[in-house]
Amino acid sequence: MYFNMTNKRPEMIEYFLRIYLSNREVFGEGCEGMVCLSSFVTEMMIFFEDGVSKKELRNQDFFSAFGLFMGYLGGMVFLFGEKMLPQELDDYAQPVSENIYNALRHRS
Repeated sequence: MYFNMTNKRPEMIEYFLRIYLSNREVFGEGCEGMVCLSSFVTEMMIFFEDGVSKKELRNQDFFSAFGLFMGYLGGMVFLFGEKMLPQELDDYAQPVSENIYNALRHRS
């Protein structure tokens, strides 16, 4: 879904990667720290907690898991934006998903 949004609305990703992350101070009041992203972070917390309760994901520090997840996606989108990927972004969806899942999954 993230890669699909990147293909449909690359300006949104460009905005986030280049403007928001580099210049958060321009957003002023009410947008300090994670406040502007709090609903997204909350949804991700619920997603991870649900995966842990179903024993699909390993119980681990949320922010470490979140960083792995978002860092990987953000890195791929950055490479896409810089035209450095040899294939289309969608071609990476399956292997990226598998890598993220394997890094987070519960091992029995």
